[in-house]
Amino acid sequence: MLGDAHFLVTCPVDFFARVKVDIGEQSSGVLGPADCPKTSAAVMHTLAYLGKQHLGAEVNVSNPIPRGKGFGSSSADVAAAIAATALALGVELTPAQIGQLAVETEPTDGIMFPGIALFDHREGLIAEELGPPLPMEILALDFGGQIDTLAFNRQDRRREWQAISGETSRALDMVRDGIRLRDPGLVGKGATHSALAAQEVLFKPRLAEVMKFAESVGAVGVNVAHSGTAIGVLLDATQRRGKSTYRMAQREFPDAEAVYHLRLLGGGVQRV
Repeated sequence: MLGDAHFLVTCPVDFFARVKVDIGEQSSGVLGPADCPKTSAAVMHTLAYLGKQHLGAEVNVSNPIPRGKGFGSSSADVAAAIAATALALGVELTPAQIGQLAVETEPTDGIMFPGIALFDHREGLIAEELGPPLPMEILALDFGGQIDTLAFNRQDRRREWQAISGETSRALDMVRDGIRLRDPGLVGKGATHSALAAQEVLFKPRLAEVMKFAESVGAVGVNVAHSGTAIGVLLDATQRRGKSTYRMAQREFPDAEAVYHLRLLGGGVQRV
């Protein structure tokens, strides 16, 4: 937390959701996939925001991102749906507008902002573009289990987050400086500091084990999903050890449900 506001720092990667929205002039209501109610709700909010609530829409979602792991699958769906709905009506919304509509649908990270961003995922009270992405790769480890983002954020954890706000503020300072100085090591140090502090709120049983592995392969640090189960090993991409380290992670953690080799990107929606 920063003062009374919650916040997340984005970690955009090359793992994409696609959302297509068709506007119907002769109908009302939103027809979307049964397993994506948040996406349909985002379309409805956007239609209302643009004064077009009398129109109908059909929503198609293609999203290979695992759900309930903390990879931001629903954030990607929601941000894409809002942007697509507006574009279908000839309007290009700003990242700030998309972000505000998104948090009215559900707690949403700041994936709609370019580069790396700080965003109040609960109410959208603060938003800050921290800078472009650094040359970094991430080995994302999924050890199983799921977290319901809505249920997690519905519980009042304000006291728990405020109790560690000193640690997370120090972590944020390191990440800010690392992005400004283009120093993956400093970003990794800040992310690790944050990950350890967050153990007080959402404990990751395998974090110590992953940290030991990260140190053994010369990674710059680790990061964790805020409201999910995933743990990431952060690599300096200029060292060009991503593929070999990925294979090492697969051997080191044979019980992991999945190991993903990802690349850090800038955030923002893309028109396809």
